[in-house]
Amino acid sequence: MKISRQLSGIAGEYYVAAELSRRGYLAAITLRNSDGVDILVSNTYGDKLFSIQVKSTQNKRKWILTKKVEKQYSEKKYYIFVNIPIDVKDSPEYFIVHSKVLAKHIFNGHRSWLSKPGKNGKIRNDSNVRQFDPKYFQSNELLNWNELIDKIEDKNVC
Repeated sequence: MKISRQLSGIAGEYYVAAELSRRGYLAAITLRNSDGVDILVSNTYGDKLFSIQVKSTQNKRKWILTKKVEKQYSEKKYYIFVNIPIDVKDSPEYFIVHSKVLAKHIFNGHRSWLSKPGKNGKIRNDSNVRQFDPKYFQSNELLNWNELIDKIEDKNVC
């Protein structure tokens, strides 16, 4: 069933909060007008704190971003991209990226796109629009839930 963009966004945040909760973390969804942080996460002791920015789409593997993503990063911030399937019997698909990895990748990818000619060989105009497409990321740049938890807990951190 196709749902509105607003409901897709809300569902994505709750899916992510549920996944974190079932792994033993406290996940507090922020108010709708919180810029740059959708979920504040802590372990039950309160000594492991981090933030999550959730981006949701339905039945697509591309997410539209703005150039703010190039500057909104920190050691304790992750982006989780949620692809919500149209069939409610199917599970969502998650792509988890550290904010620094995403910022660098988006910055470099956009500069590369600008440097190449557009349609009919014309110079491309810059804009605020950016895009996350997991196919352009290396497998080690995209985390699974266990790798995210290990990073939060400082296990196997490079």
